[in-house]
Amino acid sequence: MTERTAAALEALGLPAADLHGLPDSPHAFPDGAHYRVEIPSTEGPAALAAVLEEAERLEVAVTRVSQGSGVFMCTDAELAEIVGLGAHAGVEVSLFARPNAGWSASAMARSPVGPLIAPVAHGADQLAAVIDDVFRAADHGIRSVLIEDIGVLSVFGALRRAGRLPADMQAKVSVMLPVANPASARVIAGLGASTINLPTDLTLAEIAAIRAVVDVPLDIYIECPDNLGGFMRYHEIPELIRVAAPIYLKFGLRGTTDPYPAGSHLTTQLVAFARERVRRARLGLDLLERSTRADGPWRTSRPRAPGLAVPAYSFQKDGPAVTLSPSSA
Repeated sequence: MTERTAAALEALGLPAADLHGLPDSPHAFPDGAHYRVEIPSTEGPAALAAVLEEAERLEVAVTRVSQGSGVFMCTDAELAEIVGLGAHAGVEVSLFARPNAGWSASAMARSPVGPLIAPVAHGADQLAAVIDDVFRAADHGIRSVLIEDIGVLSVFGALRRAGRLPADMQAKVSVMLPVANPASARVIAGLGASTINLPTDLTLAEIAAIRAVVDVPLDIYIECPDNLGGFMRYHEIPELIRVAAPIYLKFGLRGTTDPYPAGSHLTTQLVAFARERVRRARLGLDLLERSTRADGPWRTSRPRAPGLAVPAYSFQKDGPAVTLSPSSA
């Protein structure tokens, strides 16, 4: 790299190189925690119930679950059950806003370079369909949606600023919208991302460079399914927290692929996978505890922690329906 390039990047507030010194992150969640636990691919009420049950049994403080099949793949009754389970447990529930090119008649999405276009909203019709998913999620009380298209993210941010979406609605940027350098991270955060799921193969130095320019939480797979690389980063957990806090530790499953779109024909498998992901989280937390002092520096959050996009929900109590915010639940 030339001195001119280094000076130009630094003048823009961007690191001129990956941060191989691995500086401590100065940031934390609103409650002072450094990390939180996310269980991905939680498809439907049965899988969510299994996650919550297993989390209680194994004493894993799961604070967020995410889903990949899409809001439109849930019935109204299923959405109501998901919202009720999440609100009762004080856990954030993030549902995917879909469809995308990979689920349409796109020929390019099925070509050798298909992964480049498969995640995008393909045309104005799909853009509208994705925003329909966002509105429907909000109407049912969901306060976090997964987004994998940069245009969708920009529209989401504009709608939230205009008051057409709840002010506490969060945009969780999917791993399928690759944010692999500090400049991209700053753009995505500026468009309204509430959290950013980084690509699964970034090094600690690359992650540190991204953390240097954004303060939003970073979502990082500790273990991921085969179609995302099959990485297992359990022994890096302490350093990932130190360098990237605030961080969501995501526990997927190697030896599997994404089941999207999921449905009742896969319920037995989905529930078994959900329980195993929580067990994997327990293994990761055990490694973390063994690697630091019992009173070590890394704090985690509990359900209902500030900043969690816990579903809003309504109940009937001697009269008209009353809507509770997550903090008052």
